[in-house]
Amino acid sequence: MQLEKIVNYHKALSDPTRLRILLLLSKGEVHGQALAEKLNLSQPTVTHHAAKLREAALIKERREKNTVYFALNPEFIQAGSEASLKFIFARGVEDLEKVSPDESLKESVLRNFFAKDGRLRQIPSQYKKKLIALQYLAEKLEPGVVYTEKEINDFIKPFHEDYATIRREFIMHQFMYRENDHYELNPPELWTHWENVK
Repeated sequence: MQLEKIVNYHKALSDPTRLRILLLLSKGEVHGQALAEKLNLSQPTVTHHAAKLREAALIKERREKNTVYFALNPEFIQAGSEASLKFIFARGVEDLEKVSPDESLKESVLRNFFAKDGRLRQIPSQYKKKLIALQYLAEKLEPGVVYTEKEINDFIKPFHEDYATIRREFIMHQFMYRENDHYELNPPELWTHWENVK
């Protein structure tokens, strides 16, 4: 697990409300309204914290009509914990000094093009940087889920207002495929990988 993902994992866990949400979800799937009631919070507050947990892949969600259900993503919670321990105890300081040029470029793009609230400030014009931004967004989608065009638009809008361009870029660079106005993530092996761009 890359250093950036380990950091994001701990950022997502750095709020008491989010930890309480994870604790409630450890008993099984719960819809947003029930979480709000159990935590004595407003629905928008729960939605905000759930979004942070989902961005770090610690929870997953499914929609049933107008109700959103949340569930733990235990494999990612476990992976984040193990990666943190491995990094601290097995890799040590020497590896911090061996950050690859690719890793540096990726961190630079995410830092410069994404605001602290997660919004994409602008779509990078440089091809390689654009692929980094697209991959970062695509990794937040659920593999195996078939999305309607509206659902994809709604996913993109919080990151950038030009959802139509980003949706097309997902298809053009094989992050997703489209069939009858339904969208699904391709396996990562099919994605246009920025690391391979000269």
